[in-house]
Amino acid sequence: MSIAADGVRSGEMTLAFELSAIRAFADPGAVVTDAREWSRYVGVVANDTDAVRAFLADRDIEQDYELGDRDIWLIMEGIRESSDAPRHVFVGTTPEDRRIADATGWEYRTPAEVADAAGWSLADSGEGSDSSNPGLFARLWARLSG
Repeated sequence: MSIAADGVRSGEMTLAFELSAIRAFADPGAVVTDAREWSRYVGVVANDTDAVRAFLADRDIEQDYELGDRDIWLIMEGIRESSDAPRHVFVGTTPEDRRIADATGWEYRTPAEVADAAGWSLADSGEGSDSSNPGLFARLWARLSG
């Protein structure tokens, strides 16, 4: 993240990835590191906060958000209220994620949209993936729902 000489975070955006959305990227750690260059706050959210913590720990990714044991609706609302960045972007994969973004005042984007805009690579949906992979389902849903 960008931090000014006076210790204040800079950047025009607060960026949150739903857990299945961050998994859609080829290198989630690189995505978060890159996003910190131009975002005031970056993190990963989900209803299963233990899964988020495990995912971040496994990849040595630093979280800017305190998740507690709240559900994703309360997490997103709390982040939105506490962030002073002028723009709030939620990267999600499901219609429910879009509803959360709309209801809590966030812009909604898909992994494909942000990958294209930021030059990030999506995970290969080929070897090692199956229909239970939420990233694969999300990408298919995004293409079908247009």
